[in-house]
Amino acid sequence: MRAYIIRRILQIIPVFLGILIILFMIIELSPGGPMGNYIDPKMRPEMKEALAEKFGLNDPPVTRFFKWIGATLQGDLGQSIKFLKPVTEVLRPMIGPSLALSSLSLLLAMLVGIPAGIVSATKQYTLADNSLTVFSLIGISMPSFFFALLLLKFFSVDLGLFPLFGLRNPLYNAPNIFAQMGHMLWHLALPTVVLGLGSTATFMRYTRSSMLEVIRSDYIRTARAKGLAEKVVIYRHAFRNAVIPIITLLGFWIPALLSGAVITESIFGLPGLGKISVEAVMYRDYPIILAINAMLAMLTLLSTIIADILYAAADPRIKYN
Repeated sequence: MRAYIIRRILQIIPVFLGILIILFMIIELSPGGPMGNYIDPKMRPEMKEALAEKFGLNDPPVTRFFKWIGATLQGDLGQSIKFLKPVTEVLRPMIGPSLALSSLSLLLAMLVGIPAGIVSATKQYTLADNSLTVFSLIGISMPSFFFALLLLKFFSVDLGLFPLFGLRNPLYNAPNIFAQMGHMLWHLALPTVVLGLGSTATFMRYTRSSMLEVIRSDYIRTARAKGLAEKVVIYRHAFRNAVIPIITLLGFWIPALLSGAVITESIFGLPGLGKISVEAVMYRDYPIILAINAMLAMLTLLSTIIADILYAAADPRIKYN
């Protein structure tokens, strides 16, 4: 297993480099540029040249790419064009809220979606199955921004149970760290439900399809013929063999949740990577755009390795030599 993990890590290095090249090319080919935020129509050419020199935009694209790669390997992601300070200082306080929101959404999706999928499969064509199927279709098809506005209108504006926006109330003085965490979770409740709705529906559909295929197998009928309890048959024998597609979904859904938080964070005013991504794109802040997309690409590649490791843990027949 150790040799396999090392080999996979070495394999993702050229893939990651190729992703960085494509990202840099897309940004270079996109219309507009960060200079438009500073250039005045009456500005003299020498002043424009000095401004381009300040932000490192006067070099050829190939030169800028290799400079950026070299600086990134040393831990320097460049300087933000909008905030005029290092990208690491801009993104550091944004990573925590985004990871918290994505983790809570993924946890909600798994705790609700997987059991719901098992129930839907074991009670096929019943009222429970039809109701859960309707719920999953609503969760998959409903736009996140529309669902977010509905929750804000009902729970925040009408009932006043949850805050409208932000991660914390600046006027609230938490007596201890547990009260502070509870206060933040209170602010993250509605965004977690919004971001986790589509994930919950997806996990439910994948679990249902996988369980339906497994519970029709011969060894499941044999287990039932031996007199094993239905819960033992379903959760110990059937679910363990049905978990492989769910692990595959989990491996790709982890980075998808982090990147999909753009709309949710913007609506709820959360200071996370999604909100700063929108601002960076609107301002043509290339260093921040490159840094965020590079992090998402690396997270996606690492998630595939984690999924492969979980395959072997879930199914002893899978061996990595």
